[in-house]
Amino acid sequence: MTFLAPFDGSYLAEAALVRASEYGEALDEDVIALSVVPDDEAYATSVGWYETGEDEPFSVSYVTGRLRDGVDDIAPDATFRDERIDDGSAAAIAARITDVADEIRPSVVFLGTDNVGEIAQPVTSVAGGVAANATYDVHIVRYYAPPSISEIQLEKGAYQ
Repeated sequence: MTFLAPFDGSYLAEAALVRASEYGEALDEDVIALSVVPDDEAYATSVGWYETGEDEPFSVSYVTGRLRDGVDDIAPDATFRDERIDDGSAAAIAARITDVADEIRPSVVFLGTDNVGEIAQPVTSVAGGVAANATYDVHIVRYYAPPSISEIQLEKGAYQ
């Protein structure tokens, strides 16, 4: 089995990769970090992957190298996979993530998103487009550290 963690370098994508890595280690599962990179300098600049005037000219390989470094720092045992696309829309990114998920057939996709309330609107959210696929479970990560769980009081006779 495999866990898939779409990774764009954002805070919540990092959190999802951390969580996937923790679960992968605990359950002896492989983790694949997937970065979908549009071939668009303006998009790369807007999401913080590239700054105009850097020593290196913009290229998808430059951006994916930086994302790979981020994955290596967070989850060195994860396999890094990158996909290049032309269209940087949320729908196009979600479609490519879904295509890769259909190919590798993960048991769980770990999504870092604070858009949980809008997840049913796949046109405006990458997470919504990926979560709509029913061939895998989706673990939504909204916080970097998992919230603490208070002690659960079981009713007498429960879980005998």
